[in-house]
Amino acid sequence: MRIGSTELVLILIIAIALFGTSRIAGIGKAMGRSIREFKEEVNADDSSEKESKKESDDKEKERDKDA
Repeated sequence: MRIGSTELVLILIIAIALFGTSRIAGIGKAMGRSIREFKEEVNADDSSEKESKKESDDKEKERDKDA
């Protein structure tokens, strides 16, 4: 069951009638900002995990040298 172009146009017309064009633009802007912030947080978490893994690997190498 796919949504065709006719259904999308109908949904858009109903959304404009309910919220108005300025409100829809604001909703789109807020959604875009939320997605961007989410991606930044995910990338920040990935980089911090990589850094902590690298630090633990370095510590293991130092222990192996000493042994």
